[in-house]
Amino acid sequence: DKATDPSIPEENWECIQRFCDQVNADIEGPSLAPRLLAHKIQSPQEIEALHALTVLETCVNNCGESFHHEIAKFRFLNELIKVLSPKYYGTWSSEKVKSRVTEVIFSWTVWFPQEVKIRDAYQMLKKQGIVKEDPKVPEDKILPPPSPRPQNSIFDTDEEKSKLLARLLKSNHSEDLQAANRLIKSMIKEEQEKSAKVSRRVNTIGEVSENVKRMDELLENYKKQELSKSDQETLQTLFQRCEKLRPLLFRLASETVDDDEALAEILQANDKLTQVLGQYRQVVA
Repeated sequence: DKATDPSIPEENWECIQRFCDQVNADIEGPSLAPRLLAHKIQSPQEIEALHALTVLETCVNNCGESFHHEIAKFRFLNELIKVLSPKYYGTWSSEKVKSRVTEVIFSWTVWFPQEVKIRDAYQMLKKQGIVKEDPKVPEDKILPPPSPRPQNSIFDTDEEKSKLLARLLKSNHSEDLQAANRLIKSMIKEEQEKSAKVSRRVNTIGEVSENVKRMDELLENYKKQELSKSDQETLQTLFQRCEKLRPLLFRLASETVDDDEALAEILQANDKLTQVLGQYRQVVA
């Protein structure tokens, strides 16, 4: 009630943060909070509904995967849809509240692409003509980092940025929320680049391992003069592909200087590759 008090025009960030803390502390918090918030979002008092939407977005930021799982259920999504639908409260809900609810649902389709029900709910609103076009999410909108985050995420490992982000999100100044939004976007971009590097490394090392194993088998048969013409062509193709993988491994090694374990994997793959290429030259060429 304090976090959504309609008699106070500005957001009560202290109460909002305490509400989030309570959701995290109570085992039933993630399932109870959306029900309480839905009731407030449907309030005929515009300011109370807007405050409740701010609380909702802050919970999405701070209350983790269990809370995300609850808001992605049709049971909760339907309560938001009622605010927009002319069959329910859409006829008397203010345009400001309806616009904000639309922004919230749309932003979740972007931030939680794995949650099919959110996407389905939003598409239904568009199909019914309740939402005419995708909203432009304002710069000062609090956006959550994607969830679940991988282990060793930049949100956890970069302590300085995480502390700055936490401080900005607790602020009640619009410019601080804009700065938090920009920081989240830059951190997510960094996270995506880091994930792409890891993916490239895993895929390349996997391909090296498969190719080396296959070449070993074919070379063994070549020595015994038991290799068909088709297999000889396969062996030559594998050799050419492995030649191209070597510079790729060197590039990966230069990108991975700060991760000893990953660097060791790359160097080990390079040793195996060098060995099998040398063996090919010796036996075949």
